[in-house]
Amino acid sequence: MTTDLQLLKQRINAADERIRKHVRQTYLEHSPVLSDLCGGSVYCKLENLQHTGSFKLRGAFNKVLSLTAAERNNGIVTSSSGNHGAGVAYVLNALKQSGTVYVPENVVPEKARNIERLGGHLTYFGTDVVETDTEACRFAEQHGMTFISPYNDLDVVAGQGTIGVELLHQMTALDAVFVAVGGGGLISGVGACLKTLLPDVDVVGCSPENSAVMMTSVEAGRVLDLPSLPTLSDGTAGGVEPGAVTFELCSTIVDRWVGVTESEISGAIRLFLAEHRMAVEGAAGVALAAFQKTAADYSGKRVAIIICGGNIGRDKLQSVLSEGLTPGPAKPAPGR
Repeated sequence: MTTDLQLLKQRINAADERIRKHVRQTYLEHSPVLSDLCGGSVYCKLENLQHTGSFKLRGAFNKVLSLTAAERNNGIVTSSSGNHGAGVAYVLNALKQSGTVYVPENVVPEKARNIERLGGHLTYFGTDVVETDTEACRFAEQHGMTFISPYNDLDVVAGQGTIGVELLHQMTALDAVFVAVGGGGLISGVGACLKTLLPDVDVVGCSPENSAVMMTSVEAGRVLDLPSLPTLSDGTAGGVEPGAVTFELCSTIVDRWVGVTESEISGAIRLFLAEHRMAVEGAAGVALAAFQKTAADYSGKRVAIIICGGNIGRDKLQSVLSEGLTPGPAKPAPGR
């Protein structure tokens, strides 16, 4: 299947009209410290300030509002590592409906509680998001319910792409955009939106080295079944569904891939907290760290970094901050 970017841009424009009154146009904040790294102008798109604390609300709203009344009334099932599930739960609560959210057994506890607080009913299954997705889809089919994929759905992709619509309104010029990549829904939507109007923009896919399934798959030319190591970026961790529409889109849209270490992710989270006074989750730290790693390549450029979410667990944040306080080697005592 070939996805026409112009047609996808039309879907993104329709999504923007559909969800505009339901989501925040998030603030675009200039970052002096990151700008200094490249001698250019770096702006952070603060999706951590979106309702539910993540960009995922956009795709969830667009998908649910695109369903027929019958499809919604049949019951909604989705799967998520946390943020997408919270988005779907938020939407269904707003529409006075309910749904079941499958999450992996190792889901961040705070993200699970957030889904329940918003009215979602949790079911735990598997330890990788591909396993969780597969089981949720099977359950939905078995019970005649409507399944909503967290990324493998063009309506979801189009909803995430509304961030690109906002960027085009908020920036007079744009040379590069840095986006964290898990299943690829965010970078597919944002990249398609920007590329149709700014074909020379550099779309940079950012992944934790501990779980870089989409990046490695694109490099190999096919979706790979790869294990993932633990990562601070739980929002991008795990595998990619075979046949996902986002694989083709990432293969077409992404100009450059950057992998980052766990140490680089935690350092980026600390930097953002110190300079912007906001705690962000690991996936946002991935995009920040990828820019820091490659800043010299964007000398004098105008850059946007998608701060995709702020839902970092308290224990994880404490660990990140403690790492930054680890003392270095003891210095020898001065001679007398």
